[in-house]
Amino acid sequence: MRPSLEAARASVDEELARWLGDALREAGPIGEPIRHAVLAPGKRIRPLLLIGAWEAAGGSPRGGAADRPSGLYRLALAPELVHAYSLIHDDLPCMDDDDLRRGRPTLHVRYDERVAILAGAAIQPLAILAVGNGAAGLELSDEITARLIRVLARASGGVGMVGGQLLDLQAEREDVSFETLERIHLGKTASLISACCTMGGIAAGAPEEAVDRLTRFGIAIGLAFQTVDDILDVTGSSHRMGKAGGRDAALGKATTPSVLGLGGARERAEQLGHDAFRELASFQAADRLGDIGRLILERDR
Repeated sequence: MRPSLEAARASVDEELARWLGDALREAGPIGEPIRHAVLAPGKRIRPLLLIGAWEAAGGSPRGGAADRPSGLYRLALAPELVHAYSLIHDDLPCMDDDDLRRGRPTLHVRYDERVAILAGAAIQPLAILAVGNGAAGLELSDEITARLIRVLARASGGVGMVGGQLLDLQAEREDVSFETLERIHLGKTASLISACCTMGGIAAGAPEEAVDRLTRFGIAIGLAFQTVDDILDVTGSSHRMGKAGGRDAALGKATTPSVLGLGGARERAEQLGHDAFRELASFQAADRLGDIGRLILERDR
């Protein structure tokens, strides 16, 4: 990870640990499994995208904790929390049945299946709480706060991530078209990644045309993220990825390599990268967003 992104990721981790400690102060026994899942080491791509989009859309210049506006990093925690809950449920025996996530035992292995289901359920309202806390810190209006919640909820639910995950399950061991694969990937991955970019633009008070461009960037880079993920499941090292490789083939998943072949998948990722960066051309402060895009395209885990 590039130095500037590594520093931002460290700041996200700091805020995540601090805010989660406060939010779970009275949570009781469910707090520990939530911490195990949410604080596991990760790339924090989604909060970094929200922060990068906020900067590109005219937010204050990047900087350390003393320079950033109160609430921005808390707002950026919201999509990371949604992502964390989705990983818990995705790994369950009734779903993809994985034993390893981010280099650690999955939550149902570390605790048990019932605890994992309940921890995932408990994280979802925490994401909405993070939006409210972050918006208050940024002194956003009630109208803007409500819009941020709508964007996150839509991207996370039946028309977004959860709906895409069901399509993904239904497509197992089926011959699917590229169009069907695209619908799956738009739902289960690109919707939440795109929402991060949309939310950053909205929070910065950007014009609608700029928010639309950030959204389109998010869709393209989100599809690229899933395409690269599919490629790494075929070519990557389980040790480096922190999860078992070859799971897609074992489960009969519809993936970009299974539909387009490995060479076609690599071409698809490259094209999506071009599509994404084209949307950033008119922004004056999109350096960090561009760095994150390149990280997504070049990652090996």
